[in-house]
Amino acid sequence: MKTKSILLAGFVLGAFAVTGVTLVALTHKAVDGRIADNQYQAMKRKLDTILPAQRIDNDPLQDSVQVSARDYLGAETTQVYRARKGEDPVAVVLEPVVPDGYAGPIKLLVSVMHDGTIGGVRVISHHETPGLGDKIEETKSAWVLEFNGKSLHNPPLEKWGVKRDGGEFDQFTGATITPRSIVNAVKNALIYVDQEGEALFKAKPAAPAQAQERT
Repeated sequence: MKTKSILLAGFVLGAFAVTGVTLVALTHKAVDGRIADNQYQAMKRKLDTILPAQRIDNDPLQDSVQVSARDYLGAETTQVYRARKGEDPVAVVLEPVVPDGYAGPIKLLVSVMHDGTIGGVRVISHHETPGLGDKIEETKSAWVLEFNGKSLHNPPLEKWGVKRDGGEFDQFTGATITPRSIVNAVKNALIYVDQEGEALFKAKPAAPAQAQERT
């Protein structure tokens, strides 16, 4: 009788343990799914501000490639999102890293239209000083909007710099390093797209962004 009781108690405890582990695993999976979805939606909102929604009919987050171009894009691998209308290329959005920001690396989104002009630039992450270097955010100042419509020919390549260096772009009072670095990073992104643009649209797509986040 005691043996049966011990076996029954062991069975019950084992069942509780398995149930507990299963619930924890399911909870983690649900939380991870929500986090991934939040990240996906946040990135989509960013892309919507620098891509012409009326001119594209695909989801760039589901149509991307990874490239290796550290000299131009600042990282070993960089994600490139492709915007299309049917089969026609409309724009690419790159995620270059600015390695030499004043307070550390800065991650950008740079939209380049198929004609070589910039659709928009946004900052994804940075560690710049509040009230000074953080003016690179579009919510803090209009500085980043200066890139809209620019290209390798407008301004001329030699004018792709801050005004303190003889270039066309503004710097911040008391903060030149970060604007200088971002201008250079955006210029390099344009050069890269100018060289590789057509190949980027022909490359085999990576796994969808949402699936990548959730694996």
